[in-house]
Amino acid sequence: MSDALSAELHAGQPHASLGNQRHVFDRFVGAWDCDYTNYAEDGSVSTRYPGRVTFGWILDGRAMQDVWLGWPSDGKTVDPVVGTSIRFLDLTSGEWTVIWVLPQAGVITIVKGGVCGDRIVLRGEGDDRSLRRWSFNDIRPDSFIWRGERSTDGGATWKHLAEYRMERTVAERASTARGD
Repeated sequence: MSDALSAELHAGQPHASLGNQRHVFDRFVGAWDCDYTNYAEDGSVSTRYPGRVTFGWILDGRAMQDVWLGWPSDGKTVDPVVGTSIRFLDLTSGEWTVIWVLPQAGVITIVKGGVCGDRIVLRGEGDDRSLRRWSFNDIRPDSFIWRGERSTDGGATWKHLAEYRMERTVAERASTARGD
């Protein structure tokens, strides 16, 4: 990315117009080590590999972007898995909209939602018209679990597609402890 584009895109903090809603995702700003686990239809683990996720404010603090990197060691995958989300608050509805893009697979997913108890829950539809539910769970200052689920029966039952366990990187934890 050119330095000019990076400078225009990056925002050091959320925009004031987000009010208290800024806290929904602001706590994730920074870099996270990730243990990716994806599940097959029968519920068994299909792939598991390490990765990194980085969250940051963009577009004058009116949106957040996160970049997801994964390094599968399945013997078939040469390039890292790379995806990104742009998330923004719809000031009219009060819901967060998340647009996920996974270029290597030609995937675009849109989910919407927000805080639900002590979790963040986002819902939408997959390309196959099944329901999607993404959630941030067990949120702590230095860790959280992201889950992706799918329902093919209108939400009566849900199957795990993925569970990603996040821990702040060592550098992020040290920076937080110093108050940077």
